[in-house]
Amino acid sequence: MLLVRHLADLPVGLLAKGSVVTIGAYDGVHLGHQQLLDRVIRAARRSERPSVLMSFEPTPKEFFAEVSPPARLMRFREKFDALAEHGIDIFFCPRFDPAMRGIRADAFIRQILVHGLNVRHLVVGDDFRFASRREGTIEHLARASRALQFGLERVPSVVVDGVRVSSTVIREALADGDMPRASTLLGRPYRMSGKIVKGRQVGRSLGYATANVDIRRRQSAVMGIFAVRVHGLQEGPVDGVASLGTRPTFELCKPLLEVHLFDFDREIYGEYIHVDFLAHLRPEEKFGSVDELVAQMAVDAENARVALAAIAV
Repeated sequence: MLLVRHLADLPVGLLAKGSVVTIGAYDGVHLGHQQLLDRVIRAARRSERPSVLMSFEPTPKEFFAEVSPPARLMRFREKFDALAEHGIDIFFCPRFDPAMRGIRADAFIRQILVHGLNVRHLVVGDDFRFASRREGTIEHLARASRALQFGLERVPSVVVDGVRVSSTVIREALADGDMPRASTLLGRPYRMSGKIVKGRQVGRSLGYATANVDIRRRQSAVMGIFAVRVHGLQEGPVDGVASLGTRPTFELCKPLLEVHLFDFDREIYGEYIHVDFLAHLRPEEKFGSVDELVAQMAVDAENARVALAAIAV
């Protein structure tokens, strides 16, 4: 998959025959997103044109947030990897800045979709809005598609148990510790990925060596203690128990993901792993002493083993 960050850098030759485009934040690449991606890729292959996903960095919600924006379900690399895995050809991700904020709907269509991406078919969700003040609507696109001769496909939302699948609903499930529901809406377990870095080795000194994962997030959609399954190691999937939080007993403030791998003792610093969160065990809490913390860690490890034994993944 080709990553393009600027309009001027779009591959003119590759887009000469036109393109099949979708636009959105695609945070989490959940079931609703996957339905859109399937439509895009199917149309692209049928027409022998490249598939393009257009998104923004930062997201519009992050740009406009007066206080902390919603926590991302995926950081940029995780989204890139997920889109590449689904078969998207071009990930066009320009910067969302004051100029992009002010672009009107007609200019967006002509300058970006038509002249930049040479769109021949556009696939969007049924709630899609775009351009300055979200003035661009499906009806606006329908008129433009007739005038400028590109196809328009409006895809209905995916509904699970009477609820429209969205990144917001998934964040709510994660905040509630409802990992099974989050997994259902995502179409897979909730996952964080990152490189294992050297920490303060506090866990090792307490008898529970942990892999410290650099999640590169200012805030996290999940916090607490979890039963996890780790992928990406040469040994194959490895079960464990993870703490994601600020370690209040040791008074840290930045979110930290620490994973204790069961029956595992190899040094894995520098390796890039994927951590699937399968069950929420308890919230993070501050303990009165290190001895109390160690006792609880033993309970957490046992509870994680029990939870993982009951989960078929």
